[in-house]
Amino acid sequence: MSTTSILVLALAALLLVAFSSTALADKCQPSGTLESPATGHTCDECCQPGHVYPTYQCSPPVSRHTKAIMTLNDFSKGGDGGDPSECDGKYHNNTERVVALSTGWYDKGKRCGEYIRINAKGRSVLAKVVDECDTLHGCDKPHAFQPPCPHNDIDASRAVWDALGIFGDEVGDFPITWSDA
Repeated sequence: MSTTSILVLALAALLLVAFSSTALADKCQPSGTLESPATGHTCDECCQPGHVYPTYQCSPPVSRHTKAIMTLNDFSKGGDGGDPSECDGKYHNNTERVVALSTGWYDKGKRCGEYIRINAKGRSVLAKVVDECDTLHGCDKPHAFQPPCPHNDIDASRAVWDALGIFGDEVGDFPITWSDA
């Protein structure tokens, strides 16, 4: 087989993998809905009474540059994270670089205690997985009366945001990429 033939086959295989990953990413569709109670808690991020939220059993496939939306989460006792973290049953200080992953990425706790690499604004930081950002349930006390998480969400502590140099009005829903470390 000539060098040109090998290069053409390698390029075709690379394109097949690239397009397969894109097609797989599009397959994570809502698996159901959750209707919040007609009356409930009132806060800026709480479920809206009677609103219907999509739920997901999946998250996009993980790659070296998995696209996600990072949100701010307070993992401390009394914070907006709700109950203690799923992985260790503990609350965490906002000075710790910790995250909660969407249900599909959390993968029934298989990433608990593992580190992920988060990239944004030309910076990179390692953060420890300590919790699940539940994409199937919400609008109740264990979920701090918040809606189910999006399927591509990473809740990150203040320390992660600070390490990435994201401050002020930029904090909220911020596009990032991430990978297993």
